[in-house]
Amino acid sequence: MSIPVVLVPGLGLGPKSYAPTVEHLTTPYDIVTLPGYGEPAGPGDDLRPQALGTAVADRIRERSVLVGHSAGAQIIVETAVAHPELVHSLVLIGPTGDVGSVSWLDLAARWFSSAVPESPRLIPALVPQYAHTTFRSIARAGEAARRHDLVGVITRVQAPMVIVRCRHDHLCPAEWMERLAALTGAEARTLLTGSHMPVLTNGPELAALIQRAAAAPGPA
Repeated sequence: MSIPVVLVPGLGLGPKSYAPTVEHLTTPYDIVTLPGYGEPAGPGDDLRPQALGTAVADRIRERSVLVGHSAGAQIIVETAVAHPELVHSLVLIGPTGDVGSVSWLDLAARWFSSAVPESPRLIPALVPQYAHTTFRSIARAGEAARRHDLVGVITRVQAPMVIVRCRHDHLCPAEWMERLAALTGAEARTLLTGSHMPVLTNGPELAALIQRAAAAPGPA
């Protein structure tokens, strides 16, 4: 039986961000959008990764591979901690959550350094998704994610994990990925091309990693 895949987009992004990846998947999948992550946030919405992780759990019907991009990785880690019975394995793509980089100025510098290597052809794909989510919602969700300490949570994950980043990603630098991998025993992979949007630029490589995670043994 195929292990299903549940994918959570990055901050501000929607289902179309995963299109170049899921077209190469052969296992069943569902893309879960959330307030700030593909959907506009209402005034009373709780945008903390813990709350959004619960919302993801409500969409899962059987043990699945959880995939999260950027701040979406923080959300699926919270899902895995609160609901280990739902998790076969995790794939974290360019995870954020380093509270050592809490200032917006530092994050802006990292974002700019990561954006420079990206192809301008991504702009038409990104702008409509950000506009649909709304920049107000993105700002609120980004503030909640910025204050989320991934290190303080990730060691409680019981399922196997793969962490993947791209060579030019400054929002998820190599030392940050290696720190997370050392804490969890996760497999760490750096793709030779791309920056912080591998879901758009490295779809076949990501799909292969996700398929492998689905085929591998789950939690002991």
